[in-house]
Amino acid sequence: MTRFFMSTRKKEMIVCIAEKPSVARDIARIIGATSSHDGYMEGNGYQVTWTFGHLCELKEPSDYSDNWKHWSLAALPMIPPRFGIKLIDNDGIRRQFAIVEKLYKEADQIINCGDAGQEGELIQRWVMQKAGVTCPVKRLWISSMTDEAIREGFATLKEQKHYEPLYLAGLSRAIGDWLLGMNATRLYTLKYATNKQVLSIGRVQTPTLALIVQRQKEIDNFKPEPYWMLATIYRNTQFTATKGRFATEEEGKQAFTQIEGKTFQISSVTKKKATEQPKPLYDLTSLQVDCNRKFGYSAEMALNLVQSLYEKKITTYPVSIRNSSPTTSTQMPADNERTL
Repeated sequence: MTRFFMSTRKKEMIVCIAEKPSVARDIARIIGATSSHDGYMEGNGYQVTWTFGHLCELKEPSDYSDNWKHWSLAALPMIPPRFGIKLIDNDGIRRQFAIVEKLYKEADQIINCGDAGQEGELIQRWVMQKAGVTCPVKRLWISSMTDEAIREGFATLKEQKHYEPLYLAGLSRAIGDWLLGMNATRLYTLKYATNKQVLSIGRVQTPTLALIVQRQKEIDNFKPEPYWMLATIYRNTQFTATKGRFATEEEGKQAFTQIEGKTFQISSVTKKKATEQPKPLYDLTSLQVDCNRKFGYSAEMALNLVQSLYEKKITTYPVSIRNSSPTTSTQMPADNERTL
């Protein structure tokens, strides 16, 4: 006797997560996830969701110890035995994380579609750790948002473990920033601040501010000094004496007496062919410098503009250094209280 059985095998679901809703929409369109839901899109065996940049951050001192809730020199330095992460205190972020966490718990596989850089890797790793991800994770690594680049990226997905050193580099930077910023800010504020002023100290902001102050001091203390040079015009071309500059007019006149009245003669002309290489493409830092010099844009404004151009598929990903990492592997913590 022939019997028929209905299969109840659940269809595999793959969750893709991008750093921004606009990027998620482009990815969803390419892979066929066209059905919209609250906080994600679905279709063709995929669910595509997103973060809003960082959803998680390192815990604050008060999260570790009651002794660190109050600013005191006696409590310094503050060095947690293990660094932990927490959700950023924002209703919209908590709501989106709840959606992401639910999708992750039901996922058979996750594709990390974060931006191709150290910060993009860190953002998504923290979300996965906070959500307690245990399923396999792949990495989409693309630096352009064109349809062709997205399709090629999905055709060549990498194992997430290949980017472990990139994540560890971002984690080390974040911890280093925390240790310096939290401790030094409290130290300098307690010792030198007045009228409840906070003296904020940071790995990047403090030396940058020092450079600006030093440069301004040089400008304020600059004293122009006159100098003299020997030069002549021949066929609309200025020729300058190799003697260089003279500190006083008398020195210049004395040198001039040695050539005064003598015939000017060109002894030789040399022609050479030279090849000039085109300038390299912009990285984020050089682009920000040029935008500030030519248009007066701040670094943040330049970053926002190029990020917008990237999302519109006009530029590639705006990072200073694109990272590639050797293979390594570490075990992701499984407890609900994420530690690093």
